[in-house]
Amino acid sequence: MSSLNETPKGSRVHIGIFGRRNAGKSSLINRLTKQSIALVSEVAGTTTDPVFKAMELLPVGPVMLVDTAGIDDVGDLGKLRIAKTRQVMGQIDIALLVIDATGEYSEFEATLLKELHALGVETIVVLNKADIAANIEIKATEIKNRANEPVYIVSAEKDTGFDDLRARIVELAPRAFDDAPLLRDLLRPGDTVVFCVPIDTAAPKGRLILPQVQAIRDTLDAGANALVVKENQLSGQLANLKNPPSLVVTDSQVFKAANEMTPPNIPLTSFSILMARKKGDLSALVDGAKAIERLKPGDKVLIAEACTHQCQAEDIGRVKIPNWLQKYVGGKLDFDWYTGDSFPEEVSQYKLVIHCGACMINRRAMLWRQRKCLASGVPMVNYGVLIAKLHGILPRVLSPLNKS
Repeated sequence: MSSLNETPKGSRVHIGIFGRRNAGKSSLINRLTKQSIALVSEVAGTTTDPVFKAMELLPVGPVMLVDTAGIDDVGDLGKLRIAKTRQVMGQIDIALLVIDATGEYSEFEATLLKELHALGVETIVVLNKADIAANIEIKATEIKNRANEPVYIVSAEKDTGFDDLRARIVELAPRAFDDAPLLRDLLRPGDTVVFCVPIDTAAPKGRLILPQVQAIRDTLDAGANALVVKENQLSGQLANLKNPPSLVVTDSQVFKAANEMTPPNIPLTSFSILMARKKGDLSALVDGAKAIERLKPGDKVLIAEACTHQCQAEDIGRVKIPNWLQKYVGGKLDFDWYTGDSFPEEVSQYKLVIHCGACMINRRAMLWRQRKCLASGVPMVNYGVLIAKLHGILPRVLSPLNKS
C-alpha cells in the first residue's frame, strides 16, 4: 500500500504558488504535478481561498502544493483573499512567484518577493505563458536584474520548461524543509522508552494520535525499544522492568498522575513538549509560560488548534485547559479559539496564546505564529508546557531535553 496519503500534512514540503490573477498559477500546478488538480479558467480570480493539495512530486517525495488567490485581487472580498494568501506565506517552504510573460514585473511582484525573502522562504521566479509572449529572453533578463533572482521560463499551455523548474525545486527542497528529530537524538541503541497513552473519549477509535505514532517510529529509528501502556498500567510496568527505562513519555493530560508514578531518577516528558521542540522554538514557549502568573480574571486568551476535530466532553483545548487555567487564575477568562490553518491577523488583544502540539502544521508555520505573537508582545505557550507549569513539574519534564 502506498504511504502517500498517510504522510502527515506537517511532514510534507510545502510549495506555495503566488502571483497576480490570471498569471497561470493553476495551470502551472497542473503541469508541475502532471495532473489536473487545480481549476483553470480564463476568468481572473478563479482561485479564491488557498487550496491545499497533498501530492507526490518525484524525486522530492510527499509535498503539499498550495494554490493561492491573486495578490492583486480587488474589492472587499479581494482584500480578504489577499489576507489569506499572505497568511499562507508563513507556512511555505518553497514559493513559486508566477509572472505572466505577456504582462510586466510590477510593484505587486516586487513587494511579494520582498515579503517572501523577509520570511526566509526559498523563492523561485517563474515566467509563464512563454508560448504567446514576445521577446521572452529579454523580458526574463530584465526581471532577473530587477528581482536579483534566476528566472525560469515555462509555458503551462505547451508544457515546456518544467524539467528545469522541477530540478530547481528538487535542489531547494532538502534545505528548505527542516525535518528535526522528535526524540531519536535523545536515545541510544538498546534504550527503552515507555509511552503512557491514555485511551479516553478523545482518542481516535482503533488508532493512536499522530504525535504518539511519530514518537514510537522515531524510537525504533534510533534502534531503541518502545513499550506502550495506558496510564493505569504505568506504575506496574515500570516496576516490572529489569532495568529502568531511559525515558517515559506521557500524554500531557495525565502529567500529574504520570509524574507521581514515575520515580524521580527516571526522566519524564510529554508528546506535546517533544512536538514543541520539533515544530517550534521551545525556549520561547517556556518563556511564555511565565505569563500565566500574570493572568487575571477577565483577561483574553487565545487557544489555537492546528487540527480540526469534533469537540468531546473532556476535550483538552475546549474543556480541560480552560478549567485548569481558570482554577489557577481564580476566576473566569475570556477565551477565543482558532482551528486548522486559520490564525488571527491581530493578536495584540490577547494576554496569552496557547497553542496545541502543532503536529498538523509544519515547523515554518509554527515559527511564523510564534514570531507574530512576539512582534505584538504577546506570550505564547503550548499545551504540554502550560500543563506542566500548572502542575508545578515544568523543570522536571524539560530536563530530558537539556541532554540533547
